[in-house]
Amino acid sequence: MRPHGDTNDGAHVVVIGATGNVGTSLLDALSADPGIASITGLVRRLPRFAPPGVHWLSADVRTDELVDHFRGKDAVIHLGWIFQPTRDPVTTWRNNVLGSLRVFDAVAEAGVGALIHASSIGAYSPATGDSPVDESWPTHGWPGAAYTREKAYLERCLDRFEVQHPGTRVVRLRPGFLFKRESASQQRRLFAGPLLPRWLVRPEALPLLPTPAGLVLQATHTDDVAEAYRLAIHTPATGAFNVAAEPPIDGSVLAELFGARRLRVPARAARSVLAALWKLHAVPASPELFDAVLRLPRMDTTRARDELGWSPRHDATEALSEVIAGMRRAAGAPTPPLEPRVAGGRAHEIATGVGSRQ
Repeated sequence: MRPHGDTNDGAHVVVIGATGNVGTSLLDALSADPGIASITGLVRRLPRFAPPGVHWLSADVRTDELVDHFRGKDAVIHLGWIFQPTRDPVTTWRNNVLGSLRVFDAVAEAGVGALIHASSIGAYSPATGDSPVDESWPTHGWPGAAYTREKAYLERCLDRFEVQHPGTRVVRLRPGFLFKRESASQQRRLFAGPLLPRWLVRPEALPLLPTPAGLVLQATHTDDVAEAYRLAIHTPATGAFNVAAEPPIDGSVLAELFGARRLRVPARAARSVLAALWKLHAVPASPELFDAVLRLPRMDTTRARDELGWSPRHDATEALSEVIAGMRRAAGAPTPPLEPRVAGGRAHEIATGVGSRQ
């Protein structure tokens, strides 16, 4: 194994979950970086493309040997995550939590210099008021939703990992909602559901846009968060970093993007409608996830800007506009998570209540 800190020939990096929304953007960023010597994309399902310099490996973090894949590497960036099936939290726990623990253990055994982990705004405890929170805000998540439970639990696991393995530099990126054109079909499958027609997402298709009271999102272009991961490889930074662009996306901004007038809907009424659609398998995102989204804090990104030298090239409205435009065209990419169409199509989504095949 190369001595830790020897970067004369550039950094050797493993990206787990390299074919998803963030992973594909990160591969592009690393491929263009002269400070990166090698890139290994570790995925369960091999894609139909490869950016320059990327070597694909097929491995399942839940079951396969990982240590040998990590030996001699300078950084492991762990993006591997499944959002579906939200109706089966045991399956997501096994992949997202138990699989991540296997990754952490393998990083330690292989002597990797840096573990860079994809945390989330969803790890944060609920907040009241409009004041942005920094990285010291508690990370206990929202207990009702599997996604937020899993993200919060892994924060505790990384706390323990840092104590047990002080020689490994640990970085946790906590982004908000991430969008780009190529993720449009995946985003539609994961969140909007099978009944959303393409024509409905074009500007001015709706005279009124119903939005729940209290909804505020922080969005970032996926290429920009990929840049934060790239910077985390090259800096000595440790700890957590909030990553999000401005401005916050509320109901008024959403209505403007759709060329519509906003119709304020009480959050309780919106949740009741969502719960009914959830039971009918018309939407893949659970009402408990809706509860969590309404309670997300607004993040302060000062630390990422000061210590990583990060700043977004796209504002939040540009990122969201891009994915909306992509939905109108069923945009995607030639990787299993981002394929424009999946086997069984929308009929499969309605039959199973699952927005994608993992």
